[in-house]
Amino acid sequence: MTEPPLGPAPVVQTPADARRRATLAGTSVSVLLIVAIVLGSRLLRDFDSALLPYAVATVFLAFGVAYRYTVWVSAPGARRLFKQGWRAFFSVANFRKAPTALPKMIATYLGFQKFLGARSHARWAAHQLVFWGCVLAALITFPLTWGWFTFTSSTGAGPGYEMRIWGFKVLGFDSLNFVGWLMFHGLDIAAVLVIPGASYFLWRRMRDRGAITGQRFAYDLVPLIALIVISVTGLLLTFSSIFLHGGGYQFLAILHMVSVVFTLIYIPFGKFFHIVQRPAAVGMQLFKYTSRRKDEEALTCRRCGQSIDTAPYVENLQGTMRDLKLDFDEWAEFCPRCKRVLRGSAYLTHVKKGFK
Repeated sequence: MTEPPLGPAPVVQTPADARRRATLAGTSVSVLLIVAIVLGSRLLRDFDSALLPYAVATVFLAFGVAYRYTVWVSAPGARRLFKQGWRAFFSVANFRKAPTALPKMIATYLGFQKFLGARSHARWAAHQLVFWGCVLAALITFPLTWGWFTFTSSTGAGPGYEMRIWGFKVLGFDSLNFVGWLMFHGLDIAAVLVIPGASYFLWRRMRDRGAITGQRFAYDLVPLIALIVISVTGLLLTFSSIFLHGGGYQFLAILHMVSVVFTLIYIPFGKFFHIVQRPAAVGMQLFKYTSRRKDEEALTCRRCGQSIDTAPYVENLQGTMRDLKLDFDEWAEFCPRCKRVLRGSAYLTHVKKGFK
């Protein structure tokens, strides 16, 4: 089977080349974010200096994400997935044949992560709590930190407030009604969502034998602990301001800030990086879906005849294996069961030969 041409042969990059490109990408994205913060806050007129540590952390976050993503895409397998994904995303033919495919995949694969439900309904529910809690927190925290959102009152103390974006009035509300309560307690709602979800995963990491076997403290446990600390300290800040008249608020604010800054800097280099990687997989899912629509007959296993996947998808996998200089790309034409049988037979023939 031959692979259809996908353009010129991939350029082999050395690790040093990849690091230089990644550093340039990270620096460029960081500079662009700084410019966006300055312009979006109307030349820092709307920028709150008390939030400076959070803003600095987001700049480091931007650098880390761009750096890590560039290094990741420089690998042959990720680069091929990246190209095929964007090619499927911008394909006019795909849009004509399946106009609802992309929105549906974004909703089910990114938003509701239905693939997790097949593994465990409890894990799916916990992941949804963490996901939507973090999304809500990010949508509130980042624009406020950058000075893009402001809440102002003509009287100086409310209860009437205006929400402005980039200096333009978007919404007026009364802080004493339900809408006002939601506006000022959005981060508390996010914390209430995150705590049970992250706690479930932490409990599972402590009790599930399969999870315990392969887990690493810095990679698997630290992210969950960080999310819980951020959420709990955020709720305690609200508790202090309402019920303790500000008692212990300064200490809690510093603890909350440290936990948030640490987590933001940690994201590109830990388990949270899958947040950035996951959208790239949507393009590959779209590629698989549209190729299925083009090829009614899926490629079958060379040994047992069982359906494997579409021919374009298998060819893409073989191309990746050739890029990695793996000399067994024909194995992509066997189903998983036959691969295991063939590996077992080869082991018995060549390694255990003569033993019974």
